[in-house]
Amino acid sequence: MSRNTDANAPLPDVEGIERTTREVNGVSLHVVAAGSTDAPLVVLLHGFPEFWYEWREYVGPLVEAGYRVLVPDQRGYNWSEKPDGVRAYRITELSGDIVDLIASEGRERAHVVGHDWGAAVAWDLALRHPDSVDRLGIVNVPHPTVFESTLRSNLTQMRKSWYMFFFQLSGLADWYAGRNEYEFMVTAMAEGSNPGTFEETDFERYRRAWSEPDALPAMLNWYRALFRHNDEPPRETVTAPTLVLWGENDQALIPEMAPRSVDYCEDGRLERFPDATHWLPHERPDRVIDSLLTHFES
Repeated sequence: MSRNTDANAPLPDVEGIERTTREVNGVSLHVVAAGSTDAPLVVLLHGFPEFWYEWREYVGPLVEAGYRVLVPDQRGYNWSEKPDGVRAYRITELSGDIVDLIASEGRERAHVVGHDWGAAVAWDLALRHPDSVDRLGIVNVPHPTVFESTLRSNLTQMRKSWYMFFFQLSGLADWYAGRNEYEFMVTAMAEGSNPGTFEETDFERYRRAWSEPDALPAMLNWYRALFRHNDEPPRETVTAPTLVLWGENDQALIPEMAPRSVDYCEDGRLERFPDATHWLPHERPDRVIDSLLTHFES
C-alpha cells in the first residue's frame, strides 16, 4: 500500500497513544489507539471527507475518563487500505470492518460513536450486529429508514442531497472534487460550519489525506455503493441505548429527521444544538464529550 511517508497529522498529546495497523474484514486499517487495554472500549468513526483527525480532541478526555479509545481511518481513507471497485464500499462491509476492529481488541462489544458517514456505519452496526454495540452515539445523521423515506418524499432534503447524486458520476465527480486543491470539500467544510471552526492548518492536513494514492475515488465510492449496492439491515429498531446529537443548522440534513430517528430506538434520547451545524464535533467538542460520557456511564 503506497502512501505518503510522513504523518498527515500529529497524534494528540496523550500518554501511550500509538498508530497501529489492524487486519479486519479483509482490509488493513490504520488505527489510532490510546488508553489502558483493559478499560471499557470506545470506537470513534469519522465522516466524509475527514479521517481519524476529526476526533483528535476527544481522545485525551476519553482516556482520562477511564476508556480505551480506537479511532480508525475507515476503509478508503488516509492511511487505510483502498480496495478496488464500488462493491467493496457497501455498508455491510463498512460495518463488518468495525465488528472485526472491536474483536481485534479481544472484545465482543464497545461504545460506538459516529459522525456523518461514521454515524451511518454506526447505525448499520447497531442494526446488523446488535451484540457488538454497548452504547451508541450518533452525530448529525438520521436512522437509515428515516433518511431513505425523507429523501424520497421531501424536496428540501432532495435538494440538500444534490451532491450524493452528483458523486455517482465516476470520473467527473472525482475530477471536480479534486480540482483547485480540493476546493469543493474545503468550501463545504469552511462555509458550512460556524466561523473559525477550521483553521488553514486543518485543511493542509485534510488535503494531505485526500491526496493519498487512490483516496479520493475510494471516498466517493461510499456514496456510489449506497445507491448501487444498498443492503437493508435485518431490523429497523436499535436496541442499544442511543444518544443522538444534532446541530440544527446542518447545511445537508433537515433537522426534522432527528426526532424521527430517535423513534426507531428502544432507548433513545435527542440532544439538540441550535447554534451548531453539521460539523458539531468540531464546534462544540467540550459539550459533546460531556454528553457522551454521561451517556456511557448511564
